[in-house]
Amino acid sequence: MSTLSGISSGKRLVSLDFFRGATVAAMILVNNPGSWSHIYGPLKHAAWHGWTPTDLIFPFFLFIVGVSIVLAFTKARAKGADDKDLLNKTLIRAAKIFGLGLALSAFPYLTFIPDFGLHQNLIDIRIPGVLQRIAICYAIGAVLFLYTKPKTQMVTLGSLLVGYWLLMTFIPVPGHGAGAIDTSDGNLAAYIDQIILGSHMWKANWDPEGFLSTLPAIGSTLIGIWTGRMLMSKQDSESSRTLQFFVWGFILIILGYAWSWIFPINKNIWTSSYTLFTGGQAMCIFGLSYWFIDVKEKQKFTDWGVAFGLNAITVFFMSGIIGRLLYIITFNYRGETFTVKSWIYEIVLNSIASPINASLIYAIIWIILFYFLATWMKRKDIIIKV
Repeated sequence: MSTLSGISSGKRLVSLDFFRGATVAAMILVNNPGSWSHIYGPLKHAAWHGWTPTDLIFPFFLFIVGVSIVLAFTKARAKGADDKDLLNKTLIRAAKIFGLGLALSAFPYLTFIPDFGLHQNLIDIRIPGVLQRIAICYAIGAVLFLYTKPKTQMVTLGSLLVGYWLLMTFIPVPGHGAGAIDTSDGNLAAYIDQIILGSHMWKANWDPEGFLSTLPAIGSTLIGIWTGRMLMSKQDSESSRTLQFFVWGFILIILGYAWSWIFPINKNIWTSSYTLFTGGQAMCIFGLSYWFIDVKEKQKFTDWGVAFGLNAITVFFMSGIIGRLLYIITFNYRGETFTVKSWIYEIVLNSIASPINASLIYAIIWIILFYFLATWMKRKDIIIKV
């Protein structure tokens, strides 16, 4: 089967579903340890500058959003869809995803569930978040793809990254001066978030999904759009297309690494070097997936990733809701009060493994449980469009 003809005929690109699903599974893994005090190094975020495998997950997802925009809109246009209708649907979907992010921030504190109480006022709710950033990047990426030419999109990518670097490097922050990016509260992104968001942040003085740092995050989505356009090119063979993914991916990795000498790789403030470095890795890994899964049709062990990928936002949201419930539902056991999570981790898993391995086992259990849910939804052909 020709992969290009398969795309144009409306069939799903299995490699993209798999890559999306694997990324969401990794999100669930790193977000649900048994104990935040006992985590293996690769499953932690870098404390500030630098990166770990965990720091690749979020930009990978934004990259996938960009690729998906190209595939979905190109197919819709081929079927006669109007750009205005596509934009309206996109904005509605982005608003839903943003709303789900706010719901995660609010739950369960802003509920009347018995025994939980109202522990937080609406005025204090955190506004930024993972889903909120995904929604913004999705909406802006879609607008750029629908209404600008490829050259304009590439100029926008460069302008966002260079402009963000100049702002973060040369605009002084009161009490800290210019270019103070070695601390969480002295950089320009944190300062602007303090002014705009006030108390609506993850920490008292900064937020990793804040206002200004969303600009280079949009660049991660634009790299995905660029990749999607290469994928849909009718002038290139499958081999040529795959080679381009690797060549451009390696170039981005090198550029990001070189830029990090003066603007360090940092997820917390989503530096421009971080955007290029992670975007290049995403392009290479997607190229690898595309070559083996769609071109060579090696799909024997891909069902698990595809299952996660078909309902990525839904599975991620549900994992967050259920995870929070296990934090707050309490009961007495042998004269002590435990949450459901603490009982599973401290009493059950710690009895069979060391604290750090028990913490990892807990996270793996989450992956397995949501794998069964995602697989059941796939088998029943349930795809929830948020």
